[in-house]
Amino acid sequence: MFKSIEKILSALKDHKYVADRALATIVYLAQALKKPILLEGEAGVGKTEVAKVIAQALSTKLIRLQCYEGLDMSTSLYEWNYSKQMLGIKMEKTKGSSKKEIENTIFSEKYLLRRPLLEAIQANSPLPRVLLIDEIDRSDEEFEAFLLEVLSDFQITIPEIGTIKAKKRPFVLITSNRTRELHDALKRRCLYHWIEYPTFEKEYEIVMTKIPEIRETLATQICNFMQKIRQRDFHKKPGIAETLDWAQALIALNKDDLDKKTMEQTLGCIFKYNVDISKFKVEFEED
Repeated sequence: MFKSIEKILSALKDHKYVADRALATIVYLAQALKKPILLEGEAGVGKTEVAKVIAQALSTKLIRLQCYEGLDMSTSLYEWNYSKQMLGIKMEKTKGSSKKEIENTIFSEKYLLRRPLLEAIQANSPLPRVLLIDEIDRSDEEFEAFLLEVLSDFQITIPEIGTIKAKKRPFVLITSNRTRELHDALKRRCLYHWIEYPTFEKEYEIVMTKIPEIRETLATQICNFMQKIRQRDFHKKPGIAETLDWAQALIALNKDDLDKKTMEQTLGCIFKYNVDISKFKVEFEED
């Protein structure tokens, strides 16, 4: 694992993620204290990317649980492979197995469908897996309560099999876009970090790191424009993800400089709501 905060900063940079020391410190402490990290911030500021880059830097597997409304235990933890169980029952009956023998056979681990949480707990590798629980705020409060039990001991009990405990605790990152407030009980189990919109200097460094073929003048124009946009009151302010999309779009159009016509034609790379596009056009004309 990471031996120092400097090693984390270096590893993230090697994998083209520009991080500040505060984020690197939280990652180091999460590793040392064996605690999950709760990353919050506006959409598109690089929360999910943190987990991906950490997994790459550690050369370990990233296990991702994408949250959504209605997410439950069967889709996040495990469920039984019913079709395989039915086939198993038929095969055991042809062999003349007793009812008890059939039950013991079909309710064994080979008939389990492992979902992300169980996969992370059962991982048997030299390095712990990186478990990303993405957009926890999109899930129901009931799932959040269930998740507390898993995060407390990193073990689960399957009635038919027994208790399964993690041999190595996974490195857990939980992200939230704050579409709803999370329960204090979940926050207490985590180390917390808020990812801000980047400063001009940081955004410029990100663009030049991610898209090295871009001209410096164009990168400067894009980052200056984005800084101004985020100072306005839009429904959804663009994040760094939109900055990178826009930069790549301008390169695809063979643009070396930002002009009014190109800007108007590529607003769909920056804004994702028509109300924001309309508002921008009005304010742009006024300016």
